[in-house]
Amino acid sequence: MEWMVIAGYGVALLVICIFSLGQFNLAWHYMKAKKIKADTIEPLDEYPRVVVQLPIYNELYVVDRLLECVSKLKYPKDKLEIQVLDDSDDETLDIVRKKINELKGRNVPIEHVRRPDRVGYKAGALQYGMQKTDAEFIAIFDADFLPEENFLLKTIAYFKNEKTGMVQTRWGHLNQNYSLLTQMQAFGLNAHFTVEQKGRQAAGSFINFNGTAGVWRKKCIEDSGGWQHDTLTEDLDLSYRAQLKGWKFQFLEDVVSPAELPVLIPAVRSQQYRWTKGAAETARKTLMSVIKSPLELSHKVRAVLHLLNSTVFLFLLIAAVLSIPMLYIKEFNPQLGIIFDLGSIFLIGFFAMGLFYWVSTKTVHPEYTFKFFASQFPLFLTFSMGLALHNSIAVIEGFFGVKTPFIRTPKYNIQSRDDSWKNNIYLEKVLTPVTLMEGLLALYFIFGIVSGIRLGDYGLVFFHGMLAFGFGFIFLKQLMPINKNA
Repeated sequence: MEWMVIAGYGVALLVICIFSLGQFNLAWHYMKAKKIKADTIEPLDEYPRVVVQLPIYNELYVVDRLLECVSKLKYPKDKLEIQVLDDSDDETLDIVRKKINELKGRNVPIEHVRRPDRVGYKAGALQYGMQKTDAEFIAIFDADFLPEENFLLKTIAYFKNEKTGMVQTRWGHLNQNYSLLTQMQAFGLNAHFTVEQKGRQAAGSFINFNGTAGVWRKKCIEDSGGWQHDTLTEDLDLSYRAQLKGWKFQFLEDVVSPAELPVLIPAVRSQQYRWTKGAAETARKTLMSVIKSPLELSHKVRAVLHLLNSTVFLFLLIAAVLSIPMLYIKEFNPQLGIIFDLGSIFLIGFFAMGLFYWVSTKTVHPEYTFKFFASQFPLFLTFSMGLALHNSIAVIEGFFGVKTPFIRTPKYNIQSRDDSWKNNIYLEKVLTPVTLMEGLLALYFIFGIVSGIRLGDYGLVFFHGMLAFGFGFIFLKQLMPINKNA
């Protein structure tokens, strides 16, 4: 049994280290690319037909501002159409109808598109809308995004290359400083929308559409099999199908599309669940196609790490749970000391991950000091650790083909600290077995802290402290009383 624990712990750390080194590789390619002057893209001399798709479902608090913002996009009106792909079944429907009538009175080319049913959720809505347009290019925005007025002018120009199938822009954050929770989300997302996306592109490897704030060539979608709803991440799925067909993707780091970050843990958890489970489903569906493809080995490795990235949560949970038994194995088996000493090599992965996030932080906020990073990075890791159980369950379900409905992330129209979410009708107070297990894990890692101190082995005390705080934070935030009538 002891050797099983040691082996499981070692394998988990090894996998985490490999993924961390993969992130380091992306940071290296990113830093190399930043030293090269980007090619200048000539502005449009003719304007192809573009449709802007706005897939929405019960977005009472943000849909009005979305439609108003999109109506101001700068593009020839005779070459533009806006589809509001509305699956709503609450008061959102009336707001949309009223706003569309107002915008039509201002000569905005906008249409209200309703389906007979909600089959396929967002993927189904996008496919339905695509079949109702002859536009050559399709821009997509989720309900909480507020694109810049010149978004289309900046992105469509990149499609002069006939092999370009998709252009993705960087997400910005309307409410990054609302709370510690939004700061931690922004910290992680900023790394993806700088180092990860640009690093993969600089290396010549696959990148992905992020579901919103991007533009597709319609022909690329059709050639790749269209929008499919057999995974919860239809964006990642289509991205890989398209690039395996030979289409090229472009990431524009300098074009920023602001959006709203979730301000409550239940909303964050539903979003994380969809992303991690959907990534596992896409890996299950696509991984063998990548491995069998004629891609160079380095590109295959990056693609495999990309598709399997969500499994890091599972190995993090395994390593965390086994770390406490490891304390006692080490205490009662001093002859195995050299094995435990060799474990320190995995600190390389920690420093590799630190560099990855440091590069991102300095790119997005060049005015920030290392002191700021040194406080934010541990907090971000702690927050991520607290989601390890919830996300691990999502990953396991994804790999084993357990089907669950698409759970949207509710938007609250929260942009400043003065805004309140307390009367939001989409709020739910949910106590699940997973939440209780997170509370128990917080206690378990407090036991780990006590065990380390009692045994005089302080090497994992800080690690166990982060885990206890992370699971405790998630547990308590999930239990926050929500009074809809407050």
